[in-house]
Amino acid sequence: MKLFVEMLQSEVMPNAVTFTSIIRACGELGDFNLGMSVLGLIVKIGYEHNLSVSNSLITFNLRLNDTVSARSIFDRMLNKDVVSWTAILDMYVQMGELVEARRVFDEMPERNEVSWSTMISRYSQSGDAEEAVNLFTRMVRRGFKPNKSCFASVVSALASLEASVMGKIVHGLILKIGVERDAYIGSSLVDLYCKCGSTKDGRVAFDSILEKNVVCWNSMVSGYSLNNQLEEAKELFGKIPQKDNISWNSLITGYLEYEKFDEVFEVFYEMLLSGERPSKSTFSSVLCACASLASLERGKNSHGKAIKLGFHSDIFVDTALVDMYAKSGDVESAKKIFKRMPKCNEISWTAMIQGLAENGFAEEALAVFEEFERTKSITPNELLILAVLFACSHCGLVDKGLHYFNSMKKLYNIQPNDRHYTCVVDLLSRSGRLSEAEKFILDMPCEPEVQAWAALLSGCKTYRNEVIAERVAEKISKLAEKHPEGYVLLSNVYASAGRWLDVLNMRKQMKEKGLRKSGGCSWIEVRNQPHFFYSQDGSHNESTEIYGVLELMRSEMLLT
Repeated sequence: MKLFVEMLQSEVMPNAVTFTSIIRACGELGDFNLGMSVLGLIVKIGYEHNLSVSNSLITFNLRLNDTVSARSIFDRMLNKDVVSWTAILDMYVQMGELVEARRVFDEMPERNEVSWSTMISRYSQSGDAEEAVNLFTRMVRRGFKPNKSCFASVVSALASLEASVMGKIVHGLILKIGVERDAYIGSSLVDLYCKCGSTKDGRVAFDSILEKNVVCWNSMVSGYSLNNQLEEAKELFGKIPQKDNISWNSLITGYLEYEKFDEVFEVFYEMLLSGERPSKSTFSSVLCACASLASLERGKNSHGKAIKLGFHSDIFVDTALVDMYAKSGDVESAKKIFKRMPKCNEISWTAMIQGLAENGFAEEALAVFEEFERTKSITPNELLILAVLFACSHCGLVDKGLHYFNSMKKLYNIQPNDRHYTCVVDLLSRSGRLSEAEKFILDMPCEPEVQAWAALLSGCKTYRNEVIAERVAEKISKLAEKHPEGYVLLSNVYASAGRWLDVLNMRKQMKEKGLRKSGGCSWIEVRNQPHFFYSQDGSHNESTEIYGVLELMRSEMLLT
């Protein structure tokens, strides 16, 4: 800028190259007024229609977030080149207007690597992985060479699609160009192979990276966790030179996914001791583990830590707390947290409705749903409607449940899935409308899942309908050779009717098919130590004393 002022004072006339450089300087300084002064001089001298100067003005206005002026300059340009078009394309991409960006991209008379990469990256980031891959294929066929950013974007899209064959083809192109050792591309390849279930190939890609950053380490740990190779994940986690929050969360999420709840808490406590601050994602995972174990004591401890770290009004943590308290049986605490939430999303409402229904407060659950409908600010999703149907089923509100089911497509534009159909079957079966439930299953537009037939069979047991029960059991035997639920339920129907030979026959069939019913399990937590109890099992180290007390209680009850 100083040299430019001296140039003017020396009465040397600026040219297009001068203006291009000085506009860039104004952009770097972020000085809008200075830029407008230079623009005035450009118009005065007559360079406002110069291609390179116009391109620089577009870039200058975009740096100052003045998209209106940038588009206005572009529209006034007599001649446009690929730089002009790419700048406007990038503007719409940055604004998140993908439809308009695609329109500009399709209108471009000429494209370069940057314009192709911009669109591919945007489609990948917006979740349209198929279109990102399609554009990449067209780009390569037309002879353009992808840059590192483009390769990383398309590999990420392929990971979302779990397209291992196409992934290996792209990997081949990466090897040909020689950028496979780049940390950015290498970590994307690790993610791709691991999501396709090939941690071996993922590890080869990981080992080939020359300078590994924390993203590379996290990708490999997450890949092992995703594929239930938790020992490998733990071992590699221990080797990370400098862990960040994502490193810890990758391991915690892996243990949570495969129900290794003790390990979830172990890693969480290690994280706290290391001085790493847990994120809302961390607390959501830990509270989910507490909910799965119905561990109220651990849940309260985690709640206290979340408050201490300032997450007491976070929507994700609060939703996890509602779910945890509800599944642990403390419905009042769940309701208190839900009521004080400053903002709720569909997941929050679902957690509260389902929590109330599962704890026997089905009518209150429906009242909460009616309150949700009055807000009209959020559209219900599939899970929320499923929770409502569950509530209707468990309080015998058949007609209301059918009304909500029939309203799914009409009011909310939600296509019912097999779980919704199963819930309706359960709704009808629990109320004794067995013939109607059977017809409903037969008329289903999708293949009924085994649980739907099992729900009907359970209703047959309750209402002692042997005729329908036998038809249903025959269906189950064809649909689910490896599912013992139907045989067990049919056996119970026969037992209720006193048909003991048929009971023995059912048990014999199960044995011949190698089917076993998993034993019923319950547990209780005492001083952070869960105690598990299985049906007809004496493996607990205090089972003798426990059964002794139970026998004593039984004797006392008989006496009274």
